[in-house]
Formats: sequence, structure tokens, C-alpha cells
Amino acid sequence: MTHENQSQWFAAHTSSCQEKRVGLHLSSREIEYFLPLARKPRRWKNGLKGVVEQPLFPGYVFVKIRRGEKTRVLDLPGVLSIVGTSREPIPLPDGEIEILREGIELLNAAPYPFLNVGERARIVRGPLEGMTGIAVRKKSGLRFVLSLDAIMKSISLEIDAGDLELIGVNDSSSSDVAGNC
Repeated sequence: MTHENQSQWFAAHTSSCQEKRVGLHLSSREIEYFLPLARKPRRWKNGLKGVVEQPLFPGYVFVKIRRGEKTRVLDLPGVLSIVGTSREPIPLPDGEIEILREGIELLNAAPYPFLNVGERARIVRGPLEGMTGIAVRKKSGLRFVLSLDAIMKSISLEIDAGDLELIGVNDSSSSDVAGNC
């Protein structure tokens, strides 16, 4: 099977705050997509409390399509581009997107600013085992930052220090999903 005929994961760049709307359009056209959301408690000025869902990777929705189907996504309202070069979209690592899809719901994840510095670590146990990122402290707990370099977006996750192992900066076995939240 050639890459042209094989479905792969790509990052669709969306207009600001249009990720959920794009997801609805993708769903109605039966295009497989992944839009990881963070649930965050919110209190409004009138005193009401609630929970809002915000995209973990603001401005992006992940779509699983064949390269030849990119116009099906680009034609949707709210989609600006598919991440890649000027000539062709660049697929995301299948395994990493699948790990995120399966494990992200089990962790308290939140968007985090994209970083390129810090001590790198690898998750050795749990739903995101094998992912690499950067360990950071937040209040009294430990957070682990995962970054998707292709879209320059990061998220932070609550994680137990025992589930991490430090890795060297030049460790060639680290994955393309780096952590920096």
C-alpha cells in the first residue's frame, strides 16, 4: 500500500476558537478526527459555576486521511491549512497519536506554552508509556510536558515521578513528540 492510499494522521490548522466547529464538520463528512479537550472548572461573574471544555492544542484538529483527500478537509469552514511544507502535508507519527487518543482521558491534561528547554524524560509506565517530554514542577505536584513539534503546541499532564526516567538531550530513541508545557 503506498502512502498516497494509506490513511495517516495530519494536523489541520483551524481559525481561532473553531476547533469544535471543524470537528462537527469532519464528523458530518465521516472523516476520522481527534480533538483532545481539557475540562476546566469555571466561575462566571454572575456566580454560576460550570465546566468548560477547551482544546488541548488550540488551533489544531488531528485528521486521519489519505494524502489525496486533503481538499476534503481544506474545503471545510474554519480550516486554514494542513501542517506541512508548501508542497505537501507532513503526516504525524501514527503511534504517538494513537497513544494520545487512548491515554489522554486518563490524565489531568492542560494546554501549556511550547518550550524547547529543560530536562527530558520518558514515561515508563501508564497510558502514555514511551512518550518523551519535559518534567516541570507546578505547586506541590509534578507535571509532565508533551510537545507536538510539528504544530508547536504543548500540553502538561499530572504524573507520578516514579513513572518517569530521565533521558539525555541527545538520546536518539526519544520520540518526535517532545514534552514542553
